[in-house]
Amino acid sequence: MDSDYGIPRELSDLQKIRSAYQPDLPPCLQGTTVRVEFGDTTTSFDPTDAPTISRSFPHTYGHPLAHFLRATAKVADAQIITEHPAKRVGIVFCGRQSPGGHNVIWGLLHALKIHNPTSTLLGFLGGSEGLFAQKTLEITDDILATYKNQGGYDLLGRTKDQIRTTEQVNAALTACRNLKLDGLVIIGGVTSNTDAAQLAETFAEEKCPTKVVGVPVTLNGDLKNQFVETNVGYDTICKVNSQLISNVCIDALSAEKYYYFIRLMGRKHSHVALECTLQSHPNMVILGEEVAASKLTIFDITKQICDAVQARADQDKYHGVILLPEGLIENIPEVYALLKEIHGLLKEGVSVDTIHTKLSPWAAALFEFLPPFIKKQLLLYPESDNSAQLSQIETEKLLAHLVETEMNKRQKEGTYKGKKFNAICHFFGYQARGSLPSKFDCDYAYVLGHICYHILAAGLNGYMATVTNLKNPVNKWRCGAAPITAMMTVKRWSQNPIASSIGKPAIHPATVDLKGKAYELLRQNATKFLLEDLYRNPGPLQFDGPGADAKAVTLCVEDQDYMGRIKKLQEYLDKVRTIVKPGCSQEVLKVALSVMSSVTDVLSVMTTTSPSH
Repeated sequence: MDSDYGIPRELSDLQKIRSAYQPDLPPCLQGTTVRVEFGDTTTSFDPTDAPTISRSFPHTYGHPLAHFLRATAKVADAQIITEHPAKRVGIVFCGRQSPGGHNVIWGLLHALKIHNPTSTLLGFLGGSEGLFAQKTLEITDDILATYKNQGGYDLLGRTKDQIRTTEQVNAALTACRNLKLDGLVIIGGVTSNTDAAQLAETFAEEKCPTKVVGVPVTLNGDLKNQFVETNVGYDTICKVNSQLISNVCIDALSAEKYYYFIRLMGRKHSHVALECTLQSHPNMVILGEEVAASKLTIFDITKQICDAVQARADQDKYHGVILLPEGLIENIPEVYALLKEIHGLLKEGVSVDTIHTKLSPWAAALFEFLPPFIKKQLLLYPESDNSAQLSQIETEKLLAHLVETEMNKRQKEGTYKGKKFNAICHFFGYQARGSLPSKFDCDYAYVLGHICYHILAAGLNGYMATVTNLKNPVNKWRCGAAPITAMMTVKRWSQNPIASSIGKPAIHPATVDLKGKAYELLRQNATKFLLEDLYRNPGPLQFDGPGADAKAVTLCVEDQDYMGRIKKLQEYLDKVRTIVKPGCSQEVLKVALSVMSSVTDVLSVMTTTSPSH
């Protein structure tokens, strides 16, 4: 099997054209000199988490942000790196395959070679298992030739998604030492980057010279925070899914007799479902975050869908398209509680055949109510992050079954007088996961690969490569790096009024912001989408011409550019220091004190009000 890694691919004509595409670099990454400006030391999103995180990560917490600068930038205290000794760097795919991953490798290889042609890039074969076993493939331009701008992770492959146990961390440490690596780049999502932070901390503790760098690559789009605007793969996944959804919408409108229930891959949170809704305009989407916030039961959701079907029937419409995130099932309170009981019993070694006899009375009652196919799927062993095997739980079939049962009941009772309800179910996930990456994901991944080199050149450990201002053209992108520990939060659970548990610091998946501009856009259009069939077909992925530079709606409507704002604040503070110096007038000093007092009072109140996780 190992001999299959790195072999040339058979490429179609389109793939050949794509493999010849050369992504652009922002000005700050061009040339052979690395210019880095260090900002203030970072803190945690929630100040109350800071002590816990700093105790767990004493060597890698509280480090500064890094901004990479263009040659024309005039920054007095910037670090200018012109000497580039040869480096040995390892790279590993740790998360689920996501379109664009290969371009991170290409970007890093290109950066290594232009700064020093004798540098070496080693790819670990078979994901983290290959890292532990020290199975490597030296990456060259020839090997990469048929993987540039291509989908999948098949150049190197992947296995388990974790580097977490003491045994695994020690195996990674041994591998890096034996291979004399200057850097280890980990490509993945929230779990993989949390593991990367732990690895960086352990390496620092053990005085291992290998620097660990994380790259935000996940189709789920849930590695979002003040430093990371979006993830490699999310743009492609949403565009490919939106085309499939739109095709189904047109089919529904043509036949006028089916309701399509479409479940979308994306793990617990609903970022993919929200973006696909804004791109393709199906009739309805049930977001997991809405369900959790309103504590909707499975019967509430069924009623919501049935009422929508009835409202459409009143307009003589007997077709529709309903999107469901795969994580919806974990956001329904009573089903989530049932899953927790099942997972606890599975981990105690209780056999699948007898679990139903060990459930609490209310959980047993819900379990018995569910159709046999869902019971079987809920009994699957949980993932490495303790979540359910969401891709295997057919929530769309469950809801279609419950809605059909309720509509038949309403018809018998005479409260629904329309035609018979007919449902067709789909799961869209694997179809998009291996797609050719969009132009945006090709560019973004390639740029992140270059940033990884800049991070290593600056000697940074436990950082994630970041790009902000992404909604603008590549030449306006801001490139930098943030300590992974600055992205961490700590979960707390109240077990009873006088006791609570504190979880380990981790990067937690971002939820859809129900106060954000993207969600607001959905709410503004929800009624029209439901009743008016405003189906929109973005068509297949475009690489040239109109549509090639289109970006995710959720990326464009949110006003992010956090790194840009941090730099702007630094400029204002520097100006204040320049103006208010000993010798300035009393009036200037009084105004400065008054304004600064007001600002600090407001900020103190804001930071002591703990944000919700």
